[in-house]
Order: sequence, then structure tokens, then C-alpha cells
Amino acid sequence: MTPRARQAIENAEIIVGYDTYLDLIQALLPAKTTIGTGMMQEIDRCQAAVDKAMTGKQVAVISSGDPGIYGMAGLVLELVGKQPAARQPEVEVIPGISAVGAAASILGAPLMHDFVVISLSDLLTPWEVIKKRVEMAVAGDFVIAIYNPKSTRRTSQIETVREIALQHRQADTPVGIVHHATRTKEDMTLSTLDNFTKEHIDMFSLVIIGNSQTYTANGRMITPRGYHV
Repeated sequence: MTPRARQAIENAEIIVGYDTYLDLIQALLPAKTTIGTGMMQEIDRCQAAVDKAMTGKQVAVISSGDPGIYGMAGLVLELVGKQPAARQPEVEVIPGISAVGAAASILGAPLMHDFVVISLSDLLTPWEVIKKRVEMAVAGDFVIAIYNPKSTRRTSQIETVREIALQHRQADTPVGIVHHATRTKEDMTLSTLDNFTKEHIDMFSLVIIGNSQTYTANGRMITPRGYHV
């Protein structure tokens, strides 16, 4: 959490967020009104925040990582945009530390060259679209960061990603897996493209697949930028 994000939470009268994320910031919530919902209730949650803001309340909608990267910023702006112009509350999007940035720092420097971020969650995006994006990213030799890599229901997609990547990259291409980046249960694993799906991967994991130049040294994952050293 950045100091600016913390200050926004402290200054707000009402805090709105996914129940799990509210639990993570309980220490900041005494004497605050909170509105929490479960998974797949994002529209209800953000609409409640907009409704409260329209009454003049100072409201903070929280997301994990950065609210503009698979977070609630876009949905809030869309919902505010549906209100009459004269009644639209002011919206400030406060950047945070994204999971991909946090995970990369734990692994070393895997994102030093061009990369893409792809979520494997098919709740809002059809799997065929996700698969096509993976194919194009691999063919373009991008480093690939994967959000939502595996859940109890969705187990085969990460295997498909591995199979697609192996069509273009060597089996020993480094792959990093970070669990709970920057949280108390943080841990990381360095693996290879042919073996990484044998490691523990869940919805609290972020996976980074190196490009053709990525290597590991001294327990760190490094993608060269092109400097001659």
C-alpha cells in the first residue's frame, strides 16, 4: 500500500470493498462505515459506493494492488458516468502497487523488457479470447505475467498456457511463481517452462514466464534489457 492510498482510506468516511480485502485492512477501519460484498458482486458494491458519494459522503473503494489493473477503477467510472452530469461525484483514482510489480521485485528483474499481463479468469472474458492473447504474446516473445492462474474450478487453462509456450520457447525457460506478494504468507518459487505447473499454483499466485532471453542467476530471475555488461 502506498502512503497516498493509506491516507485516502484514513480520510474516507465510508470504505467499500471485497470482504477479503476489508479483512486485510481492519487496522485502518475503526469508527468507519464499511460496505463489503463477496465475489461476483462488484457492480452492486461499486453502485453502493457511487450512491453514498452522491449524498456528499467521502467514499473509498478499495482494490488489491492497483485499482486500475484488474481493479474497481473502471467500473466506478462507468457507473458514475451513467449519472446526470450535475450529480456526478468527483472520482480520484489513486495508484497502488500492482501484483505484477510486487511479484517481479520478489523474483528479481523479470520485467526489464517488454511484457504483457493476462488474466486466465474466464468469468468476464471468453476462454477462446484469452487463449488467443496467450498465443500472440508467446509468438511475440513477450515476458508473460499471469493473473488468476488457477482456481479449484479452473485447472486446465494454465496447462494450456504451458503447452502453447512450449511451441515457441525452450523447455528450460525460467518461470517464477509468487504467492501472496508482499503479504505475510509471501513465498516464491523459481521453476522452468516444462515443470512449473507441477508447483503449487492458486488464485493467490502470480506467474511470470520469461522470454527467450530470460535467465536465472543467484536465485534471481533476470530479463536483460540489452545493455552490454
